[in-house]
Amino acid sequence: MHFHFKQAAFCPLRQSDDMAEVEKVDFTYADADKHEFEMAELYSYTEEPDFATNQVCFEEAAKAHGFEKWTSLSRTEQMTFVVSVQDDLEVTEKERRVKAIQALLYLAQGVYGECRSRGHMYEVSRECVLLYLELGLYTSLVQLLAMEVENSATALMALRKPAVSITDSKELRYILNILYIMVETSRTCDVGRDASDQLSQKLIEAREMFKDELVQPIFGEDPLSVLLFTMVTRFCSGSAPHYPMKKVLLLLWKVVLLTLGGLIDLEHRKNDVRESHGLPRLAEDMYTVCETMRPASPPASAADLIEHQVPRRSLRAGKRSSLDDSFALSPRGEEDDDLMDGLKSNSDEDSPPTPPRPATPTISHRMLPWKPKVRQKDLENFLDNTRQKFVGFEVKNDHNSLAGLPQPIHEGVKVLKNHLFISLSEVQIKREEEIAKNPLSKPETEVENSPPERLYHAMLSNLPQYMIALLKLLLAAAPTSKAKTESINILCDVLPDEMPTTVLQSMKLGIDVNRHKEIIVKAISGLLLLLLKHFKLNHIYQFEFTSQHLVFANCIPLVLKFFNQDIVAYVNAKNSIPALDFPENVLGEQPELTAENIESGDSQPHCWRNIFSCINLLRILNKLTKWKHSRTMMLVVFKSAPILKRALKVRHPMMQLYILKLLKMQTKYLGRQWRKSNMKTMSAIYQKVRHRLGDDWAYGNDMDARPWDFQAEECALRACVDRFNTRRYSSGGGLEPDFRPVDNNVLSLLGQRIELSPEFTHNYERWLHMEVFSHQMDWDQVMMR
Repeated sequence: MHFHFKQAAFCPLRQSDDMAEVEKVDFTYADADKHEFEMAELYSYTEEPDFATNQVCFEEAAKAHGFEKWTSLSRTEQMTFVVSVQDDLEVTEKERRVKAIQALLYLAQGVYGECRSRGHMYEVSRECVLLYLELGLYTSLVQLLAMEVENSATALMALRKPAVSITDSKELRYILNILYIMVETSRTCDVGRDASDQLSQKLIEAREMFKDELVQPIFGEDPLSVLLFTMVTRFCSGSAPHYPMKKVLLLLWKVVLLTLGGLIDLEHRKNDVRESHGLPRLAEDMYTVCETMRPASPPASAADLIEHQVPRRSLRAGKRSSLDDSFALSPRGEEDDDLMDGLKSNSDEDSPPTPPRPATPTISHRMLPWKPKVRQKDLENFLDNTRQKFVGFEVKNDHNSLAGLPQPIHEGVKVLKNHLFISLSEVQIKREEEIAKNPLSKPETEVENSPPERLYHAMLSNLPQYMIALLKLLLAAAPTSKAKTESINILCDVLPDEMPTTVLQSMKLGIDVNRHKEIIVKAISGLLLLLLKHFKLNHIYQFEFTSQHLVFANCIPLVLKFFNQDIVAYVNAKNSIPALDFPENVLGEQPELTAENIESGDSQPHCWRNIFSCINLLRILNKLTKWKHSRTMMLVVFKSAPILKRALKVRHPMMQLYILKLLKMQTKYLGRQWRKSNMKTMSAIYQKVRHRLGDDWAYGNDMDARPWDFQAEECALRACVDRFNTRRYSSGGGLEPDFRPVDNNVLSLLGQRIELSPEFTHNYERWLHMEVFSHQMDWDQVMMR
């Protein structure tokens, strides 16, 4: 099932009347937010009554075992209690089983009834998680989860109800909560901790074993991540509308993050893989460079300038588009402030009178943030063109002979070779071509059984359905989606049984719903980016297979639809109530909830999860379109340039960098008039984005920019991907029938047991007469062959 968007959906949003300067966004990109915030986002505000119920279930179990306080027990007594409660998970009585799950959940949450501080509660939670890992509680929980997933009676009840609510997913929510706490606590057990902390050391050791358990098959051949993907597809297909999708997506994201590793660690691992293939290490680290870059100050739009003061009209002013706001991104150095002063409008005619320029400051040493790169293809094209021009013929696959070429060409080739960059993808593609041409003399060596390889193999058969389901959820959670266009209900695990009757309850539910959608977008964007990055490092064709199905499911227009909103307002959104966030809602005296403290929201100036989601979606868009001319044309067709330029108002260097990358790849398709009208944006691209020597992006004379054979490009890529998947993952190894190994040993062939049908056994003499005795055969000739 694909999504279809009309171009009208990408009409520009009305500009805000607020002319206040957009402040710099104080945001540090990471694999996830701080541990306490990630734990708080697991629970919706509607789940608040569950905390008291969990505590009651634990106290009943503790009373039955003859103690009152968990923290007063010895380690041995705690283990005995957990094992006893774990046995109750296997009973057939549902009520008793659910109470056991709630008691275990209360322990994993930190025994908040016995703690008075956040730090003490998290320490108790870490101890309980370590206890669960040592006792093998993970296996019992996953078996319960699989049983609940296959519970058809609960699904039928949810299908019959006119409106699914949070009570329909009670058991699933409890199990997912415990699994999430175990995964997230294991992932962050060494973050901000002293190296001599014994509990942290034990958790680190247990984490390595836990990671192995997470990638092991549960039942049959599927690990936990595939089970969670299956839950996503069933929910989107409508067969299980009661699944708590936010918790499923959060757990799926964190399981992949724990088992495959984070993106920052991936950059270091990429250097190790490059060295193993004989390639040099990367010249710079993307995250380090972005930390040193300074964000740009967006100029005032033409509409805002007209509203505040009437500028003088000119003949050319009417030809300018209000969408062509100019943005310039500053290089590292103090010259940024002077540069920004000149970027307040697109033209002198549209701008108000400016004061006289101050004295020119002393120019310090300037440098571009990125080292330029050259692809092997760029070097080959340069040599082919120059040889054709000066010598009159081409020499294929020769990168060294410069006979007959003038000295400036020699110097140009030297510069190109000094900046030549060979990517892992090029090496892997070249190796695939060798295997395809010489399957016997150059066969594929043994494939490393790494976590990304195992995950891809497990996802391969249903990967298109997984990608479509994730995009459907992303569409339903996008702020620009209308309620009437949502085909699935993603609010089933946030809506209460009874709708609010007071204004205060309505305000609380409204904030909870918006917060719920933001967390879903955060989980999906983080998950998709993780999959694309890890698959690309593992093998380029695994990445291409995943990205092609994302493109076929209209991921590109969907992301553009997401950004077709007031991104500044989305980044600054305050859809949270700190008094109701975990663990504030269970520790100490609870303040009375009023309209004032609901409207006040979080004290943070920006919403971390929304900035994280925006950057991830931009990175996904870059991954899908990089060096793909047919997909870049989709950006042009859906009029992404004004949408992306409005997003530059968010003053964060990393986010602006990926926006400018997307604009750079389109410039050759947008025409000379667009480039002429947006020279300040072109200058910003020059300053912030890596240079590709020989890339004619600023002038549009590149042959690759001509829109032909785009469909052939995708088809050729699909053929290579299918050949790779068939060879590596099919039962026959992907070899042609003539090249497959056969058994020609007489003894082994005669020893094989062949099942014969009763009809053949009854009439075998007739078969011998017709097929053997009636045919003349020269056995001497047969033996000579």
